[in-house]
Amino acid sequence: MLPKIELLADVDVLTLSPLVRGMIMTVSYANTEGGIGLTATGAMNRKFVHWAAVHFEWPDYTCEDLYSVNKVLNEADMPPLWVVRDMLSHLKLLRRKKDTLLPTKRGRDFLARPQAFFNLIATDYLYAYIHDGQTQQDVHERMRWWHVFLNLINIKAGKGCSLNDLVNELYPSESYSAEQAELTVEAWTVKSEFRYDIIRPLCWLGLLHEDREGLTILQDGTYHKTPLWAACLRLESDTQSEFTLH
Repeated sequence: MLPKIELLADVDVLTLSPLVRGMIMTVSYANTEGGIGLTATGAMNRKFVHWAAVHFEWPDYTCEDLYSVNKVLNEADMPPLWVVRDMLSHLKLLRRKKDTLLPTKRGRDFLARPQAFFNLIATDYLYAYIHDGQTQQDVHERMRWWHVFLNLINIKAGKGCSLNDLVNELYPSESYSAEQAELTVEAWTVKSEFRYDIIRPLCWLGLLHEDREGLTILQDGTYHKTPLWAACLRLESDTQSEFTLH
């Protein structure tokens, strides 16, 4: 059974959640600027993409990060924008009219009451969203494991944990303590999938924060739960110091 996501405490969702913040800022921009212009291929135009890069303040995708590898920014160059746009479209908060994206009535309601939409956004994004490179089958097969992942992270990230700490607990037959270059192909694949399928969505939703201070781009950070985690998740491991995988 999928753990229920329900916001029960008064926390600053927009500060804590890059995804919700990006969605609000995108709808707000469309509402105040007469829409978001689209290119001939249907992508968001460079004017908006640049604005998003400057204002989203998305971890690991700041304006400086993005322009360090691109002279100009198109929608395809900013992965967080793919998710923001997909979620806004899925929840019918933006609609396309010819070559422009415009806020819907529901989108304007979202601007006025973003926290009221959090449960729906979080549940759809974490459990049902199909990320780039994934399939519907991948998402479906992962559903039965979410209670294991969340309960394990709930305990391990209480004091801070690394990606290696989590995958070593989940997949003890492989060693994940070595440097990336020393991992087997199988171990590297499992670690990479766990990072992008589980950890990154939790970070983008704002339930986890990765501390990367003093690290290089190739080093893994330490993950901590944010106040949003305790505000919206009630898990069986809340009163446990260990969690038995089953």
